[in-house]
Amino acid sequence: MSDNGMTARCVCGQVVLTMRGAPIVSAACYCDDCQAGARQIESLPNAAPVKNPDGGTSYLAYRKDRVECSSGRERLQSLKLRPDSATKRVVASCCNSAMYLGFDDSKHWVDVYHFRVQGAVPPIEFRMCTRFKPAPDEASTGGVPGYPGYPPRLIFRLLASRIAMWFPER
Repeated sequence: MSDNGMTARCVCGQVVLTMRGAPIVSAACYCDDCQAGARQIESLPNAAPVKNPDGGTSYLAYRKDRVECSSGRERLQSLKLRPDSATKRVVASCCNSAMYLGFDDSKHWVDVYHFRVQGAVPPIEFRMCTRFKPAPDEASTGGVPGYPGYPPRLIFRLLASRIAMWFPER
């Protein structure tokens, strides 16, 4: 953990992200794009796992203005499922570690891969897009609620974080 928040590191330690403040949310996504993106990254040479054992991908969502690459920026490489997609999965090319999911459009947040975050990582608050979950197994959820789509509290928190960006921090 850094003085200003949390850090995320690639497996070999050459790439470090620094996140300030608390994340918007900690969630696991099961959408077909997250599953395909995880397979794309996991197929890279010596890549660390991206998916959870149940097929979901866990993220900590942060405002874009609260995430920076403090080391190894030149090693970050963007991967896309489709050339025209606004969604990019960013890996550390030194060890093919998934670092974050970002967007080329006006979205104001990035999703840092849960497995890369160091220290006391907030637990998963909910599972989303579970209608795409490969094997529905409610016994393995640990009491974490699941939603077939995007839960209202996610939409609310994203909206609230966007509004908060309009006001300077003190």
